[in-house]
Amino acid sequence: MTQDTGATAATPQGAVPNDVVTIKLPAAGAYLSVLRTATAGLAARLDFTLDEIEDLRIAVDEACAMLLPQAIETAQLTCRFDLTPDTLSVTVTIPTTRGQLPERDTFSWTVLSALAGDVDTGANAEREVWIRLRKRRGAMGGG
Repeated sequence: MTQDTGATAATPQGAVPNDVVTIKLPAAGAYLSVLRTATAGLAARLDFTLDEIEDLRIAVDEACAMLLPQAIETAQLTCRFDLTPDTLSVTVTIPTTRGQLPERDTFSWTVLSALAGDVDTGANAEREVWIRLRKRRGAMGGG
């Protein structure tokens, strides 16, 4: 796990700086509990409510479950957490065999959108597929 902090001497005392935390782990369902725990801890750091924290934990789990079936056998899943004072953005990226984006007209996508608020997906030329979740603290209706 690595952390890249954008904090400067000008960050007011007690304020949450813009932090980036990246976790890389084997692309296997057995490791998803690590991401759920990290998600909960980082959301708690931003003073998200217990319901918001649980929604994010489930959303990260769902995003991973959508990507894992097409992962390359020896792939590593990368999860990047971008923290600002009132927003947690989570980007899950995985190298895939086909580079196929998750379907947006599925029940899983609907659940993901309801839990996280702002959800997007994309792929790059190396067939790495990503899902990005963005949740604002205290936002009504998920986002």
